Amino acid sequence: MRIAIDTNVLVRFLTRDHEHQAQRAKSAIQAADTVVVSTTVLCETVWVLSRAFKLPRSSIAEVLLDFVTSDRVEVNRLEAEAGLSYLRQGCDFADAVILLHAERARADQLLTFDQDFAGAAEGSLVAVIPPA
Repeated sequence: MRIAIDTNVLVRFLTRDHEHQAQRAKSAIQAADTVVVSTTVLCETVWVLSRAFKLPRSSIAEVLLDFVTSDRVEVNRLEAEAGLSYLRQGCDFADAVILLHAERARADQLLTFDQDFAGAAEGSLVAVIPPA
């Protein structure tokens, strides 16, 4: 069976914070031939694990790398690798995906108000719009 999973299923599977739901998530994932995980689910999972669970980005990157490199997990590899690379550097997963999309679209600039994003992407096409 080929399944796609939502963020809450992946979070339960990874954290086991709700025993009953974690077991159901594990059973479903292990029973599947293929588990499809969208980049949006990966972005949301990183956000939940960092904000709600207060896990360090390096730990999140390690856990997600183990998961997404499984033979049965299907993700957009290019986006996942970009996000995980940024995450391992202490930066934002979603920002890496946004930058990748801008680069692939051949944008001349990627405008943001986020100075942390611009600092992490130094030397790229990211430009900060002054907030005032």
